[in-house]
Amino acid sequence: MDSGFFAPLGPGIANQKNFIQMNDQTTKTQIFDPAAAGWERVKAHNFGELVGPIWRRGDALFGFSASEKHGNHINIVHGGMLATFADQSMGMTAQRATGNKPHVTIEFNIQYIGAVKIGEFVESHCDVVRITRSIIFIRSTLKVGDRIVASASGVWKILERG
Repeated sequence: MDSGFFAPLGPGIANQKNFIQMNDQTTKTQIFDPAAAGWERVKAHNFGELVGPIWRRGDALFGFSASEKHGNHINIVHGGMLATFADQSMGMTAQRATGNKPHVTIEFNIQYIGAVKIGEFVESHCDVVRITRSIIFIRSTLKVGDRIVASASGVWKILERG
């Protein structure tokens, strides 16, 4: 069995034909209900409505349930969705950490560590690294359960209220 990036998806992921046949089999998967587990739905604005819903627990823990709209051509979550989710979760952490001051992303980095299946619940665990008068540095670890699937970091410019 493959022990690399696609290992959680099972054997045959490298062969598109086998992957499709594997996914044609019916399996029962328990769906995670964030609301029932105490998560609060984040109010989405504009672009956020397209990728959400995003859920929050506390100031620096966010999550989303990977659905079909988040998938790529091999039926795993698209890396762009993971990057968007990391950027949004770190941005919301920055907002709370700065007393709701407006800010913009000026640098963003992500490293993909593992694949995310459609139907899985992805969490973003955010940490504020440093805040200055005009900049905030944040990092995030994206996880599915205990499995790390991505690591991200970014820098946000804190804007003057206007």
